[in-house]
Amino acid sequence: MKFRYGISILIMFLLLLPEGKSQKEAPVTRILFVLDASNSMNARWKTRSKIDVARDLLTETLNELKGKPNLQLGLRVYGHQSDIRNNAQDCDDTKLEVPIGYNNEAWIEKRIKQIRCKGTTPIARSLEKAAGDFSECENCRNVIILITDGIEACDEDPCAVARALQKKKIILKPFVIGIGIDESMISSLECIGNFFDASNEETFAAVLDVVITQALNSTTAQINLLNINEKPLETNVPVTIYDHRTGEIMFDFVHTLNHWGNPDTLFLDPLYTYDITVHTLPERIKSGVEITAGIHNIIAIPAPQGDLIIRMNGRAYEYKHIRAIVRMKDSSRTLFAQELNRKVRYITGTYDLEILTLPRTYIGNVEVEQSHTTTVEIPEPGALIFHAPTPGYGAILLEENNRLTFVVQLDPNSNHQTFYLQPGRYRLVYRSKSSKESLFSIEKKFQITSGRSTAIEL
Repeated sequence: MKFRYGISILIMFLLLLPEGKSQKEAPVTRILFVLDASNSMNARWKTRSKIDVARDLLTETLNELKGKPNLQLGLRVYGHQSDIRNNAQDCDDTKLEVPIGYNNEAWIEKRIKQIRCKGTTPIARSLEKAAGDFSECENCRNVIILITDGIEACDEDPCAVARALQKKKIILKPFVIGIGIDESMISSLECIGNFFDASNEETFAAVLDVVITQALNSTTAQINLLNINEKPLETNVPVTIYDHRTGEIMFDFVHTLNHWGNPDTLFLDPLYTYDITVHTLPERIKSGVEITAGIHNIIAIPAPQGDLIIRMNGRAYEYKHIRAIVRMKDSSRTLFAQELNRKVRYITGTYDLEILTLPRTYIGNVEVEQSHTTTVEIPEPGALIFHAPTPGYGAILLEENNRLTFVVQLDPNSNHQTFYLQPGRYRLVYRSKSSKESLFSIEKKFQITSGRSTAIEL
């Protein structure tokens, strides 16, 4: 049984964008109109039938599309071949009337004038068939515009079809425009589209014009990375733009300010909804970004940054293996492992440092401020040169506040070892591998001074 709750026009985009497509390329746009010619389209909408309104508006649209470069058009119709009789309906009543190609406007106009509305509304099946109407193409934007006055009538699920098409990298972006749609119909359409209420033909015409504009045009945008004063002055960081629906990587680039100090212009397809990741430390993410066709879009993302350098004086080349684990304040997650004496940029805020010296150095509440370099200084280590007659077991312990804390193990397979230790008081505990009693353990106290060597000979 087909439901009729007034009129709805479901305009649905299926967009196939090949992997690796450059922003600079000019793809061929292929639009397939899928027209509802079911029996309910004979019903009156104001003073005329719904099918007459659809014919007239599509004809106007086709006339405006004549001569457009890089454009191919096609037409699929459903519900026009089989009558509904004794509640029987033909759910296979869908046909590609005009194959997709160049300069098809007159052919499509002729066919939509010839069709007669007869049967049912197999939306899901028509979408499945329509997805196969596009031949293989390396650089094409494949768009389906479906116009219907009702919801699915064949007990199939257009939402499931949409999900299946998405898995095949066909992206569904629908608009649902309706008159007199009750709550039950709205909920059934929300899973596949955005609902709009059209009260007259003029609204339908305006929406169709917006849809065609979006289908034909890439448009421009800029990503403003805002500093602490909400000025678009942050730059020179990698940015990744994803398709919001599938998670596919669309573009990957380094943010740039042009010669006039403005964020560089990007060319984005308004058919997509985007997720944007700015690869700062930590990352800034903006989801569900929609682009308006025909205007220059401004996408603002707060990303205030400052610099942090962890400085150790002395022979830095000898300590280049040392890293500082940087975490956001009160977080256990490692954000970055920073080299010493190297400036790194972070989002403004408070951070905790764990510097992998011997022993480890912990510094909390480090403030990174806008356009400012925060410098954290740690003392240069000193060297402990240890020599024993034979290899043995043991460790170096830090002596602090009448407590001994483990620092590092001795290598049981070497009798000559060097350690770089932070300044402080230590004890070395050693027992030869050949000694089997604890009383043969040897303890040595020693002091480490920055930049100096200390030798222990057993």
